[in-house]
Amino acid sequence: MQSNTLAMPISIEEAEVTITAIRAQGAGGQNVNKVSSAIHLRFDIPASSLNEDVKERMLALRDSRITDAGVLIIKAQQHRTQDMNRLDAFARLHELVNSVATAPRIRRATKPTYASKKRRLEGKSQRAELKAGRIRVKGE
Repeated sequence: MQSNTLAMPISIEEAEVTITAIRAQGAGGQNVNKVSSAIHLRFDIPASSLNEDVKERMLALRDSRITDAGVLIIKAQQHRTQDMNRLDAFARLHELVNSVATAPRIRRATKPTYASKKRRLEGKSQRAELKAGRIRVKGE
């Protein structure tokens, strides 16, 4: 049986991540063409030290940032400094990993209650009565 208690947040070592500084897009004045302040963070999910369950859930995500090879690429360019963008990229990586850290609860199908069955059938009979009243009678 699974426990649904909140687990400790998963931390990722810097050695498991490849960081590349690139030039940011968009407005930035004179600096934008000279300074590489944006960050490309690459995280190889299959080769990481994460738990196998967490790896499976991460690879199952329908996220365009995850390549076919299972590499997560996060581009951070919101801030003006490389350090701030680096911290932002790591924060987004941790947020994504921790979102899949706990297994989703398994949904168990239940039977509809007697009262709900009765309400459904009453609604059907009322609708049938309404439609039966619309039928044109022969001879009119």
